[in-house]
Amino acid sequence: MSPTMHDVARVAGVSIKTVSNVINDFPHVRPSTRTRVLSAIKELGYRPNLSARGLRSGRTGVIGLAVPELRQNYFAELADAIIRAAEKHDLGVLVEQTSGDRDREIAAVTGSGRLRLTDGLLFSPERLGQDDRHLLDNGFPSVLLGERIFGGPIDHVTMHNVSSAQAAVEHLLRIGRRRIALIGAHPDQREELRSADLRVRGYKAALHEAGIPVVPELIRVAAPWHRENGAEAMRALIAARIPFDALFALNDTLALGALRALGDAGRRVPDDVAVIGFDNIDEARFSLPSLSSVDPGRDVIAATAVELLIERINEKEGQRPPRTIKPEFRIVARESTGHTGTDEPTAGGAAS
Repeated sequence: MSPTMHDVARVAGVSIKTVSNVINDFPHVRPSTRTRVLSAIKELGYRPNLSARGLRSGRTGVIGLAVPELRQNYFAELADAIIRAAEKHDLGVLVEQTSGDRDREIAAVTGSGRLRLTDGLLFSPERLGQDDRHLLDNGFPSVLLGERIFGGPIDHVTMHNVSSAQAAVEHLLRIGRRRIALIGAHPDQREELRSADLRVRGYKAALHEAGIPVVPELIRVAAPWHRENGAEAMRALIAARIPFDALFALNDTLALGALRALGDAGRRVPDDVAVIGFDNIDEARFSLPSLSSVDPGRDVIAATAVELLIERINEKEGQRPPRTIKPEFRIVARESTGHTGTDEPTAGGAAS
């Protein structure tokens, strides 16, 4: 049978009420008593009943995470990082996949879905945009992730999409590449506040600063950002017979698909085509060749988002103004750009 609060009280030599006070972090418990109770909890492997605890405290000990698609490695690894960060604060995480559906995103953020049963929400939208900022002003502790909404009423943890994409292309330029293709542009190409649009902007900025004209035919649409779409876009680029000696893929998954298509076509990487991706997913270390990538600071994003959310959950009065935080990025140079796997230092993303 699972240990109970009575068992903890017996081992610690205290009352059940004292055990409850320690579990609920009441401040008036003596340090020595608290230590005995925590030691008994660890010894017995006791886990508090979160439902009962929530009824008493108004808290569930669980936060929500809403992401577009767990099939994409970045979001799967982000969820893992958030779960690990939350566990350090004794919090569980309820994960919801919105599948890029606008109605499901609205349900997640407005509280008509199951995530409203949590203490707070980490939210990465794909369909909501700038015109939907008012939906975030609902009084529920929340932290925004991603690039779809800026200047909203809640804390926002995002990444340096423009400057890190620019750094990726500059990395290719430094190894002598001049005909740099891009895979992953959005189909409507409207220069909105999307990851794709921001990274295309960084790509163009790097070429402009190097005095290299942008060749529209080298910018290829691929959506969603799955392996098969990266491979398909690369096959179309090869079939078009447009010369190129490097590729910037807007995420690693697209890059992995492109690597397969390059291999099938007999193009050697990095000799014929140098390749760099974005996200630095775990799989990038194990591809053949290993994939150079932009590390946008995923673990820092996860830890920062959890900490900000906890602050908002515990906030009583006098709320702080919303904050926007962008962790530093780095270029991870591997075999696909002619390196052995060392990290190339960067300035950490200066602009956006």
